[in-house]
Amino acid sequence: MFDVANKTKSKLPCLPFCKIKNLVLGEKYELSLVFIGSTRSKKLNKQYREIDKPTNILTFPFDKNGGEIFIDLARAKSDAPKFDLSPKSFVGLLFIHGLLHLKGFSHGSTMEKEENKLCKKFSI
Repeated sequence: MFDVANKTKSKLPCLPFCKIKNLVLGEKYELSLVFIGSTRSKKLNKQYREIDKPTNILTFPFDKNGGEIFIDLARAKSDAPKFDLSPKSFVGLLFIHGLLHLKGFSHGSTMEKEENKLCKKFSI
């Protein structure tokens, strides 16, 4: 099961979210992808990470078969130029980043190599 919810007034980028999710986590993994604004992002970041500012992505594993990803769409759009990416590509990269965290990856060169491989595969 894979649910996508847009809690913003912005249009979502056209990306193959389901195909990417299935490749990284498998078809049986239950994932909720929620696009939120900066107010909710800040609230969640403070509640769960004790950081009092919005962030572009938050990832919550529930168990080995399910989790949830929150992407702050406005923050992602404003952060994209810092990574020399279009907003659409940056949202794709964030989604892949979150999926890899759910798969058990931690920040580092191994995760970056996997991100790069997946971005190339999906033309992100």
